[in-house]
Amino acid sequence: MDSTWLIHLLALCAHSMAVPSDDKKSEKPTLKEKKLTEKATTLADRSTILAFNLYQVMSKDKSLENILVSPVVVASSLGLVSLGGKDTTASQAKALLSASKLNDDYIHSGLSELLTDVSNATARNVTWKLGSRLYGPSSISFVEDFVQNSKKHYNCEHLKINFRDKRSALKSINEWAAQTTDGKLPEVTKDVQKTDGALIVNAMFFKPHWDEKFHHEMVDKRGFMVSRSYTVSVPMMHRTGLYKYYADEAEKLQIVEMPLAHKLSSLIIIMPNHVESLERVEKLLTREQLQSWLGKLKQRSVAISLPKVSLEVSHDIQKHLADLGLTEAVDKNKADLSKISGKKDLYLSNVFHAVALELDTEGNPFNTDLYGREEIRNPKLFYVDHPFLFLVKDSKTNSVLFIGRLVRPKGDKMHDEL
Repeated sequence: MDSTWLIHLLALCAHSMAVPSDDKKSEKPTLKEKKLTEKATTLADRSTILAFNLYQVMSKDKSLENILVSPVVVASSLGLVSLGGKDTTASQAKALLSASKLNDDYIHSGLSELLTDVSNATARNVTWKLGSRLYGPSSISFVEDFVQNSKKHYNCEHLKINFRDKRSALKSINEWAAQTTDGKLPEVTKDVQKTDGALIVNAMFFKPHWDEKFHHEMVDKRGFMVSRSYTVSVPMMHRTGLYKYYADEAEKLQIVEMPLAHKLSSLIIIMPNHVESLERVEKLLTREQLQSWLGKLKQRSVAISLPKVSLEVSHDIQKHLADLGLTEAVDKNKADLSKISGKKDLYLSNVFHAVALELDTEGNPFNTDLYGREEIRNPKLFYVDHPFLFLVKDSKTNSVLFIGRLVRPKGDKMHDEL
């Protein structure tokens, strides 16, 4: 494995010499940056606090392996709860957003603007398909004012669903999620235990478009060590380029930041040096620690080997939000969501947050001139063949668009060779 980077580098150099001149790196389109209002930047900051709070709670859940959530979308779901709730039910949702002192219009318009900006797939040159729905029991009626405002601010659809026919209800939810994500997310859930409450369902598909692509021919099968005794076979893509990199020798981990197209966001990977449970690294993961690490990143030559994977994860985050303090909305006897239905006849029984993420080779053409320059020599090896943490960070607001961990990618178990 110690010569892997050299092989990749030589292959890339050979490729660059064969590339015709018109395949030079294209000029990036000049985007007219729309400046966000103070409301949006404030809510971006609060959603980042939520990102780390929620991840810390979820990382302690022993039933979860891979984790993937979009804190901005979760913040929007909390905005929806505060829009439909009264008294403590609403104030707890605002507290989770660290927004107790902000007025309702400020919160809803700020979250709306933030969500619209960061999920603008065209401007950002990424694929991000996102849908949100609030399902209510067939016995309730939706208040028109709530329907209009939740559509306006959170682009949330509303549907009454008959859980007396559970099979049909589940089929309807899963088919909607599949349609929303172009088939990338075929299933949100196999079952719903509580069928007398409201369900918030977020379904999304996110596919980064690299600022500099991986070459599609530089993909091969490699082992990904889920643990020291269990390895799966995954396609691994390779490239050498200039990236921001930092090795934390004291904590025995490496960090690399990979810009996405138009450089409006980036993928940050935090990986322990060796195969281990991520628990140790997760305990370090705070907003302040991340800022400290990012401040130490230096641009240098890095040979990256990264799994070419698709990851589908569906979490019912209702219990995790309750752990953070959203206790009333999820309690049948205490919830006051009367702004949704006009009566205190509703509680939040589930919050399904389902994401499909795809990492592949696609991106902008790379700068072929780079491979003849001195600065590309002696790259650091960043070989992603064991569990790691990752974030997609918005460059405009520094908010966290996605946060997660990959512990077990899809792949066949590899047998030890004798």
